[in-house]
Amino acid sequence: MAVTDLVNIRWLTGFTGSNALVAVLPDEVVLVTDGRYADRAAAETTARIEVGFTQPEQLKLFVSALARFDQVGAEAAKLTHTRWQALGAELPLTPADGLIEDLRRVKDADEIARITAGAAAADAALADVAPLLGSGVTEHDVRTELEYRMRLHGADGPSYDTIVASGPEHAARPHHEVTRRRIVEGDTVVIDVGGLVDGYHSDMTRSYVIGDPTARQQEIYDLVLAAQVAGMAAVAAGVPARDVDATCRTIVTDAGYADWYLHSAGHGVGLQIHEDPFEAPTSTAILRVGDVVTVEPGLYRVGLGGFRVEDLVEVTASGARALTTSPKDTPCLPSPPTT
Repeated sequence: MAVTDLVNIRWLTGFTGSNALVAVLPDEVVLVTDGRYADRAAAETTARIEVGFTQPEQLKLFVSALARFDQVGAEAAKLTHTRWQALGAELPLTPADGLIEDLRRVKDADEIARITAGAAAADAALADVAPLLGSGVTEHDVRTELEYRMRLHGADGPSYDTIVASGPEHAARPHHEVTRRRIVEGDTVVIDVGGLVDGYHSDMTRSYVIGDPTARQQEIYDLVLAAQVAGMAAVAAGVPARDVDATCRTIVTDAGYADWYLHSAGHGVGLQIHEDPFEAPTSTAILRVGDVVTVEPGLYRVGLGGFRVEDLVEVTASGARALTTSPKDTPCLPSPPTT
């Protein structure tokens, strides 16, 4: 197999550089890179390393490793048309999409440990920062503090651009980009935060109200929390991933808020922040022991803002285990202004 996707290369070999090609052969793995990464590759992987100082040299080494085979699998969905044509002119390529991703789905104990460490760093950072929400800080301030404190608590950095979405407009955007808007009393605030440890991601969302919630805010938050708790309970090996989405979606729909629900219930997490299995209405995946998935229903409406509650869950032989532990009931809502 000709492996060109850097995430799959990292999973197969341990190599973390930004330029590599990998040939998976019956009796060995060959990693082709450039001179910048020769020492790193030697330290990170047991693959046979070939170094080419130009891209044509690297391609020649890669093709040479695979040239004797009548059929070579390749990641068609990860290659541009131009690159597929260039490789196809040298090798008998056949699409082999999803083979490595399917192997990556089920996490081993070491992978779970890295994800759990990232989640713990995010939990600790949020515990540090949440009490500041009522003190006149901006979205930008909260994002910066969270990312700094995750590093203090052991993360290599954030898993993604941390989301701090506040007020009647910003909190209504599921993937809001942080601004310098000041967070004020009455705001709903959605914080989506995860820590990165040794390449592995974590993912969590908690939602707050600054000051005492209105009756409508409390109603919507309670509905989101009920859907999320039910979705967590639905996670188990052998369960269709779409059933987790259906569990969350049915609760929201029965309450009359279907048009406030703007995304699916969750996704897999690992070396990528969004990976298989996806808990969506169209999913065909069946949950397996070792999957790590999110459960994250949310409701959003301009004028009110929004709420999302998200936990990271390991699928186990006996059901599911939450990897995120931040409070999500009374301590989560409301967050009174500090003095």
